[in-house]
Amino acid sequence: MSTAPTNLLLIEDDQRLAELTQRYLQQHNYHVVVEHHGDNALATFHRCRPDLILLDIMLPGTDGLTLCKQLKQTANVPIILLTARNTHMDEVVGLETGADDYLCKPAEPMVLLARIRNLLRRHEPADLNPETAPRDICLGGLRINRFSRDVWYQENPITLSSQEYDLLMFLVINADCIMSRDDLLKQIRGIEYDGQDRTVDVYISRLRKAFDDNPTAPEKIKTVWGKGYLLPRDAW
Repeated sequence: MSTAPTNLLLIEDDQRLAELTQRYLQQHNYHVVVEHHGDNALATFHRCRPDLILLDIMLPGTDGLTLCKQLKQTANVPIILLTARNTHMDEVVGLETGADDYLCKPAEPMVLLARIRNLLRRHEPADLNPETAPRDICLGGLRINRFSRDVWYQENPITLSSQEYDLLMFLVINADCIMSRDDLLKQIRGIEYDGQDRTVDVYISRLRKAFDDNPTAPEKIKTVWGKGYLLPRDAW
């Protein structure tokens, strides 16, 4: 039995680049819908209900950063931001809007494909077989449902992006152990830390904010200078 292709939405105003990207991804069994204008993107999203979005930042009409926020409020769909500008500040701002990954254009096709596959794999639901894993993981006041990927703290629901959830789960599973930036970056993006990537720092900051952890003296997710990050069990 053949497997139905995964649906992708490419929001890109460069029609030539969009055509080449669409053709390449379709050769790898992805169904790709293309939208060229920011003002039409939400309607296109609701029409095609993609499994992942490739979103250009510089668009006519509604810009990509605004769209990213709107899309994340609509559904927990993974988003890869695409931009022609290569600055760390752009990356940080993009991740702060809720994006799950970030690539500079023109991206190498094989790199783009690897990022898509990695993000879709990490966004898959957990194993639903009750014989193989417990439904909930509990740590103090923290409760995580592995099946639905829902998170509660002190019985209050916590809204997390796919990447934030993956990072939190990795820290919880490795509670009381120092996790390096390299460990964490491999977990959430499948790549090694290059000494400059700010992705991990951005997501750690967002997790601290979600759980009301003091940013100047964090207790729930501690910074171990020169080593990485530590989630201590007794802080939860």
